[in-house]
Amino acid sequence: MSTLNLGILAHVDAGKTSLTERLLYAAGVIDAIGSVDDGSTQTDTLALERQRGITIKTAVVSFAVGGRTVNLIDTPGHPDFIAEVERVLGVLDGAVLVVSAVEGVQAQTRVLMRVLRRLRIPVLLFVNKVDRRGADPARVLAAITESLTGSAVAMGAVRSPGTPGAAFAGYGPGDPAFTAALHERLAEHDDELLAAYLDGTRPPFRRLRRALAAQAGAGLAHPVFFGSAITGAGTGALAEALAALLPAAGGDPGGPAAGRVFKIERGPAGEKLAYVRMFSGTIAVRDRV
Repeated sequence: MSTLNLGILAHVDAGKTSLTERLLYAAGVIDAIGSVDDGSTQTDTLALERQRGITIKTAVVSFAVGGRTVNLIDTPGHPDFIAEVERVLGVLDGAVLVVSAVEGVQAQTRVLMRVLRRLRIPVLLFVNKVDRRGADPARVLAAITESLTGSAVAMGAVRSPGTPGAAFAGYGPGDPAFTAALHERLAEHDDELLAAYLDGTRPPFRRLRRALAAQAGAGLAHPVFFGSAITGAGTGALAEALAALLPAAGGDPGGPAAGRVFKIERGPAGEKLAYVRMFSGTIAVRDRV
């Protein structure tokens, strides 16, 4: 089973911790979805986090989806704790950048996207809170294209935005407008698709899907999903995309041991716990490095 080291990043209050809870619940890791307001989430464990309803330190949880093990790192959204985010960027295989469908692209959103693009970390975008009053997915998508990336690819549309019944409808091969726009976008970085585009030839959808996965994995395209972490709308499509559109972790397990410690904390008995991302080699219990 392949592994994906995934970061969840966002401006504060965009809903990334709630999205983490939803993904864990859908994968069967937790039996009930915790609430940030109630201080019952899986990843916010500090007393101050539960009291304030914000993430202060990074937290790591794992789940399986699509035959892949995802090590999910939930990061703080408040700029006061940006150092926590910076420590994990170097260990990520991919990231989900969460944007509120109401507030839209915010200051920290732009900062995070610039860093992710500079480091060439593959990014999926998730426009959250489409069920909230004032949600405007079309406006937010336009802001993403203008402020964050000109390579945004909307992977579906939202029905009844701004209502509790808001739902995500994914695009597919039966949507000619989507396939045409996708072909045009992907042709910018694919000579074969560019030649087909200039000839007026329509490639099979599976060819476009492969090209999308390749370009998303290379950070050349940024698929955009819409939904609600609270209701679960759109989160299934996002979970599937984690396995289909983001690259798995690389490295040679038989090579020399090389890794990066990105988090240190104390365990229940006061012992020191170190989280390390291995780039090469293998470390077993009681190994001395």
